[in-house]
Amino acid sequence: MQIWLNLVLAVQLITAGIMIGLVLVQHGKGADMGASFGGGASGSLFGATGSANFLSRSTAVCAAIFFVCTLALAYFGNLGGSTRDSSASSASVLERAGAASAPAAASAAVVGQIPTAPVAASATSAVSVSK
Repeated sequence: MQIWLNLVLAVQLITAGIMIGLVLVQHGKGADMGASFGGGASGSLFGATGSANFLSRSTAVCAAIFFVCTLALAYFGNLGGSTRDSSASSASVLERAGAASAPAAASAAVVGQIPTAPVAASATSAVSVSK
């Protein structure tokens, strides 16, 4: 199971890097100087569109692989929660984090007392030296 998780994560990271590179290499629709003055973009709202070239199709394939890997990682992440005890797996991550930190925060805080910031020893010695 751990091997599959690592494999899917590696494929997702490689796909994300390739997709970033493909997007950066592609030529934008409004990159021409004439496009800023209204030339060439009169046919449609976002500019003239042609057939999809190799870069745009490769980007679409990488995006699909990235999406499938993301769904697989979400599935594997949720699958790991079923092996834990049933009370902890039914709660969300935020509820579990709040339940774990709530007793520590309640015992540390004293009701009716305003906490003050600690004074550093070096700050008080610096004040006494400068006098």
